[in-house]
Amino acid sequence: MLALVPAPAATQETIRIGIGHQSMCTDTYSGGITVKQLGLLEKHLPRVGKYAGAKYDIVWEDYTSGPPITNQMLAGKLDIGVMGDYPLLVNIARFQEMQSIRSVIVSMTGYNLHGSGNSIVVPADAAIYRFEDLKGKRISVPFGSAAHGMVLKALVDRGLSMDFFNLINQSPPVGATSIQEKKIDAHADFCPWGELMEFKGFARKIFDGSRAGVAYLHGPVVRKDFLDKHPEIVVAYLKAVVEANDWITRHPEGATTRQEQWTSIPKEVLYLYFGRGGFLTLDATIKPKWVEVLKYDATVLQKMGIIKQVDVEGVVDDRFVRQAYRELRRDYAKEQRVMVAGTSPMEGKDAATGAPIKDPRAAGELWPKGEPIKPYAALATLMAALREADQTGRAVNAAYVFDYPTGLKLFAHRAFYVAGGSGRAVSASLVAFAWKEEAEAFAGKYGGTVLSLEDAKKLGAAK
Repeated sequence: MLALVPAPAATQETIRIGIGHQSMCTDTYSGGITVKQLGLLEKHLPRVGKYAGAKYDIVWEDYTSGPPITNQMLAGKLDIGVMGDYPLLVNIARFQEMQSIRSVIVSMTGYNLHGSGNSIVVPADAAIYRFEDLKGKRISVPFGSAAHGMVLKALVDRGLSMDFFNLINQSPPVGATSIQEKKIDAHADFCPWGELMEFKGFARKIFDGSRAGVAYLHGPVVRKDFLDKHPEIVVAYLKAVVEANDWITRHPEGATTRQEQWTSIPKEVLYLYFGRGGFLTLDATIKPKWVEVLKYDATVLQKMGIIKQVDVEGVVDDRFVRQAYRELRRDYAKEQRVMVAGTSPMEGKDAATGAPIKDPRAAGELWPKGEPIKPYAALATLMAALREADQTGRAVNAAYVFDYPTGLKLFAHRAFYVAGGSGRAVSASLVAFAWKEEAEAFAGKYGGTVLSLEDAKKLGAAK
């Protein structure tokens, strides 16, 4: 057990806590913007013992990616940084190069077991549908980001060298503008930029981190000198992370609506991550598997010359998050053992027919403007609801479907649909796919037809 014994003498000092976060990266929200806006750190900060009478100066600094946070932590201007897996590795590697100071990974914020979150997009009308189609193209990515790591792994997996395409460094906002103006052929980025560009209508995903086959992680890293001096404050911060995770998970519609106000990311995009069946599993525990994932990710970065030798196990320390769970009266060991593919699965009854949702992959959701999100047990009833909305002029915020092979949540307008066919082990006559080639292969095998959303909406319509 971690011993956090307060010193008897009170202090009147002002304790500065510098936290670097990313309001444009969904997977950091429960370690950053949500904690900040709900005042959760202030709620849990120690006020007794050596902290009796202490004043706190909490400084939140917002960045577009992880590497600038690492630079500010190295400069002593930030104590805590929240970032994705590859930037976390770069962070601890840079600190280990310093010899005198270290950083420590103290918990997670969330994960996607299959790797979803990072993606590669192309202009919506581009004749590019596969990673292999990027040969010789001009691609941008925020260097040092989790998306950069995904691109490197995709090259390594295929035995390709860095000259397979022309890779350039662009921040998320610049990359999005470059795609919109068609100044580049593709842009790779982390959550939720790919989905944001899809939602705005000018981009289409051709590759998702799930195709790399390695879990996608995010979490906080802390300067060791701050951790050694103020372990109670770090525990307080981790209690705030756990509470933020719970708040988002319990109230996904309300949470995404609030987060839209805080971040400018549309709630419809955020719901892809935090909604039922969404990408992100919110979980602060450090699972043994995550250490293995980070060690593997480190080998990818080493192969591409991004980092040198790095000691992963030596900088992962879950004693503080365990203490946070104890103080919250929660069973850390029990929650550490739980590993799921996404947020709470689709369940309930079809809003139109009342039929129970039996196969979440064949289900869908409709978010009418000004109304709660409505679930549908089958894509056929979702399409009927979309048709009705078109015919009556009712505004729709977004519609969601699920990739049949993986369960990956998708915007309905960016999915590929297969209708009809025979002899297939599918409970529905209409299923959705994230990738064109998989839809075509499925249709070819079972005799179905590949459709766009507009064509799929016409199925079952009165003649």
